[in-house]
Amino acid sequence: MTSNAGLPRPCLMLVTDRTLAGSNSALVEAVAAAVAGGVNAVQLREKDLDTRALRKLAGRLREAIQGRALLLVNGNTAVAADADGLHQPEDANYARPDGVRLVGRSVHSAALAVRAEREGVDYVIAGSIYQSATHPDRAPSDLMLIADTVNAVSVPVIGIGGITADRVQQVMAAGASGIAVVSAILAADSPEEAARELWDALNALPLEH
Repeated sequence: MTSNAGLPRPCLMLVTDRTLAGSNSALVEAVAAAVAGGVNAVQLREKDLDTRALRKLAGRLREAIQGRALLLVNGNTAVAADADGLHQPEDANYARPDGVRLVGRSVHSAALAVRAEREGVDYVIAGSIYQSATHPDRAPSDLMLIADTVNAVSVPVIGIGGITADRVQQVMAAGASGIAVVSAILAADSPEEAARELWDALNALPLEH
């Protein structure tokens, strides 16, 4: 495994959804199992939680991860200061909390990825690539978004949106440095087996970028 500014490559990122998992405790168990299966970055994305509740959940996830994966916090700078990284929404104003080594941003176009890189982000997540259960009303962008974004920026590009194990190689062949998933792991009967299947697919092609 190689890294760019601390981001694992290839990157298998699990984006949390405690509602899909069933509860906070079920989410913590699923994250631990997914990390055992190969997940090397966990993005805590629970936008309805206040800072206190989010910090508590982040602490539980940190214990479950036990240093085997990065912990990134979506949108909450205060909680991200206690994690490995901050993940920003597309329209965010750039900020890097003290001590945070990774800042990423979601983008839906290559032009916005260029803006994000110019502002100092370390990676971007581009999507939705395929129709996504977590964003059913958003039209997918297709693989050209990955290819265009990879050609426009030098930071790692992670694909997201409807990615399953049988689609991983398509996303990686388009130039991605990894994938981010939600339901592909959290909706699976065995998060560990689902993560392992994704990890095996990620490593079936050589990483050339």
